[in-house]
Amino acid sequence: MNGAESLIRTLVAGGVEVCFTNPGTSEMHIVAALDRVTKMRCVLGLFEGVVTGAADGYARMAAKPACALLHLGPGLANGVANLHNASRAQVPLINIVGQHAIYHLRHDAPLTSDIEAIARPYSKWLRTSSATSALGRDAADAIVAARTAPGQIATLIVPADVAWSDGGAIAAIPSVPRAPVPLAQAVDRAASMLRSGSTAMHFMAKACNSPDVSQPPRMRVYLHRIPSRGSNVAPVSPRCSAFLTSSAKRSSS
Repeated sequence: MNGAESLIRTLVAGGVEVCFTNPGTSEMHIVAALDRVTKMRCVLGLFEGVVTGAADGYARMAAKPACALLHLGPGLANGVANLHNASRAQVPLINIVGQHAIYHLRHDAPLTSDIEAIARPYSKWLRTSSATSALGRDAADAIVAARTAPGQIATLIVPADVAWSDGGAIAAIPSVPRAPVPLAQAVDRAASMLRSGSTAMHFMAKACNSPDVSQPPRMRVYLHRIPSRGSNVAPVSPRCSAFLTSSAKRSSS
């Protein structure tokens, strides 16, 4: 198989099931691989800001990495605003960014740019693949990096000749860190605490401040200010109890 197919098949093996894309000519072999690997759902966005925003939203709801496929440095730059949001919220996300063929870079084509410099402020993990045989392993490392708690952005830059050359291999996925718990499970946990008699403010603070719950840092700050059980706080209203119980049921279905 070529490098592009080893990349996509490794992502699928690591539990990455959706790729939001706005590709260009440099990523055509990756697009062809997306077409061949039917287990990867491909969603086209007509602007890179839509692609990165959709990947951010998907990862927050599914509590696992989404993948964004972007065209060279300018395409990555167009999606930076939502990557900033995802980075600040500690969202697990994998960026695949195309690059000119390695031997073509010396010609300084109009879209040539320093992709690593653009990606670095918003990527906790960053790598440019240099060999087709290593591309699958690079993808596996990106998955592990993105899923490392509390969640982070991993950016993998793929030169066109690395993608189209033969010699790719699906990499074995190393032990993947536990993904952050989605908010729906936090609500389930809160409803369980409710049934045990905890007050509303206490169980929400305790559930959402658990270290394995995916929550933005700012939310944690607010929740730490909530009084603990035993303080002068109101008990849960019947309406709130019904809402949380129904939310927990929806999260388990």
